[in-house]
Amino acid sequence: MAENRASVYAEGIPCWVDAQLRDVEAGKRFYGELFGWTFEDEWYGSFAEALKDGEPVAALVRKVDGRLPTVWTVYFATPDAPALVRRIRSAGGQVVSAPVPAGDLGVTALVTDPEGAVFALWQPDEHAGFGKRHEPGTFAWAELYARDTEAANDFYGDLFQEALFGPDAEPDFGRAPVSDRFAAEMPPHFLVHFAVEDVPAALEEVTRLGGRVQVPPFETSYGTAAVVTDDQGASFALLRR
Repeated sequence: MAENRASVYAEGIPCWVDAQLRDVEAGKRFYGELFGWTFEDEWYGSFAEALKDGEPVAALVRKVDGRLPTVWTVYFATPDAPALVRRIRSAGGQVVSAPVPAGDLGVTALVTDPEGAVFALWQPDEHAGFGKRHEPGTFAWAELYARDTEAANDFYGDLFQEALFGPDAEPDFGRAPVSDRFAAEMPPHFLVHFAVEDVPAALEEVTRLGGRVQVPPFETSYGTAAVVTDDQGASFALLRR
C-alpha cells in the first residue's frame, strides 16, 4: 500500500531523498534502468520526480552551480522546520540553508550535524514524502558515517528521540565509524541505501550503466550492502535485507 500520507512520517523519520546532478536526463537513464523508475518533470525541468509503480520514491535535481557536490541527500520529516532548525543550532549543528517553501509541496531546510554531515529537513504540505519504501528499487536505509559515534549518538538521540527510541520506533537510520568502510580522511556523511533483490546482479548493472563499485558487498546488522557511484559520481548503497 502506498504510504503517501503526512501522518506516516513522524519527526525524525527519513521521508525523502534527492540527488543533485549536473545532468538530470542522464540521471533518468541511469536510475530508470537500474531501479525501474519512471519520471515526471517538475518546475520546468529543474527536477524530475522518480516514481516506482506510480508512487513517488525520490527526485533528481539539476545543480544550479557546477561547484556543488554531486550527492544523494536524505530528508528527515518534521512538523515544524523552523523549530527543528533552532534545536539543531542549539545542539551544535549548522544551518546551510534556512527553511524555505518549496512551492506548495512543503518547507525544506539544509543543515549539518556538529561534525559536518549534511542532511535535510522536510515539513510536508502537498508532498508527504515517499509513496513507497522498503521495496526493491526504493529507499531502504540511511547510514551516518561519523568520526565520533558517541557524539553522534548524543546529537541524534536528543534530536530524534521518539523516532529512534520510542516504544513504536522502527528506525530507518543507523550510524557507523567512517573507518569501517572508508578512508580516514573521508568526511562524515550520510549514505542513502536503496533496496535490491540481488546485490551482485545490481552491481553488474551499475557497472554496465557506467557507474562504479566503491565498496564491494559486506554484511551489516541491517543486511548485505555495497557502496557504488552513478555515472556522474553520486555515491549511494545497494541493500538486500
